[in-house]
Amino acid sequence: MDVLLRRYYQYLKLEKGFSENTLDAYERDLRKFLIYTFDEGIDVLAPRLEDFQSFAARLDDIGISAASRKRILVGIHSFYSFLYMTDRIEADPMALFEFPSLPQHLPDVLSVEEIDRIEAAIDVSTPEGHRNRAIVEVLFSCGLRVSELCNLRMEDLYLEEGFIRVNGKGSKQRLVPISSRAVHELQLWFSQRMHITPKRGEEDFVFLSARAKRMSRITVFRFIKTAVEEAGIDKTVSPHTFRHSFATTLLEGGANLRAIQAMLGHESIGTTEIYLHTDTSRLRQEILEHHPREIKYREAKGEA
Repeated sequence: MDVLLRRYYQYLKLEKGFSENTLDAYERDLRKFLIYTFDEGIDVLAPRLEDFQSFAARLDDIGISAASRKRILVGIHSFYSFLYMTDRIEADPMALFEFPSLPQHLPDVLSVEEIDRIEAAIDVSTPEGHRNRAIVEVLFSCGLRVSELCNLRMEDLYLEEGFIRVNGKGSKQRLVPISSRAVHELQLWFSQRMHITPKRGEEDFVFLSARAKRMSRITVFRFIKTAVEEAGIDKTVSPHTFRHSFATTLLEGGANLRAIQAMLGHESIGTTEIYLHTDTSRLRQEILEHHPREIKYREAKGEA
């Protein structure tokens, strides 16, 4: 089993391209199931469907949320898929397993006007101000994850051509168009960045902290929280909100869902389809507010 586990983790790292944090999470989750099989006397290489169902019930009993249960079980399925793919077992024991269903959560999005207010709330009298405005514009213009933004390098910018190269999950690269407005904000930041001497090994990162090192996720979260509060926007906003807003704005503008999937770097179209639900809910609200039948009904009820 130790040999199988080592080969499995090598597979995740080398072939799937998982980061160290993701590898640690997969290892922790799988360890939970291995301990369970040991305690229950289950043959790890020949578990039954009922064993996974009982394990899922155990997780539920101790208060593990549906989202966390699904994450753990997906990780376990990954292990058994690897065993099946490498002929260590004859069949996938989780092939018929039903994963916990999660409630559909529609993410908060920002309008273009709200993003303008956030940018206007950023003090550009400081070098950090130009950097922060460039970050907001790049997040909204390109739909980047915060980790992708922090890892963005100068060599990834093709500003004259209007593209940036993004290193996404699983070390997968994609080219994403960048708006003229985002290019302008980047150029303003570069006029400030040229006065900074980066730490050794940090020279190529686009966004640098006050310590002349690559920006951290926490720093991005903090300044966005401050800017949102100063802009007077009463929404829960994180760097990921700009990614949602990017996708929703494109969808409302008529962009093809497959094109949005490619720009977001989603492996599955199912992940992108959440924006269809967002768009549909907005469409319903528009109908409720403006359809003559709805207006007449509200007037009759004295609600107009």
